[in-house]
Amino acid sequence: MARAGNVTRREIETDDAPRAIGPYSQGIEVDGWIFTAGQLGLDPATGELVEGGAAAEAEQALHNLQAVLRAAGASLAQVVKTTVFLTDLGDYAAVNEVYAKHFSAPYPARSAVQVARLPKNARVEIEVIARRASG
Repeated sequence: MARAGNVTRREIETDDAPRAIGPYSQGIEVDGWIFTAGQLGLDPATGELVEGGAAAEAEQALHNLQAVLRAAGASLAQVVKTTVFLTDLGDYAAVNEVYAKHFSAPYPARSAVQVARLPKNARVEIEVIARRASG
């Protein structure tokens, strides 16, 4: 744990999600709030993108996010905000179908944006903010 002023930050790490490939953490927890790095559809064992297009990548990205949240003592049920990055908004419906299998009402707030490019030429990247239950 690291302290910055009166804020304690805890790094979240797990081998069940792809390792950070740069100067960032898989997740950071501050006062029960969990902020994840964006997750691609990478297989944690191989570091390679899963095959099957945007829907398969979204499924794996959500599994990776579940692993990071689990390492922080949380789950997708505690997610309050997601951001979905797509290289083609034409994939929105397919990704939305996968997304809907992992979240239930009341759904997290969400932003979805098209970007020019993602690392490893991925089609989808997803990041979340969650609040771990206290006590």
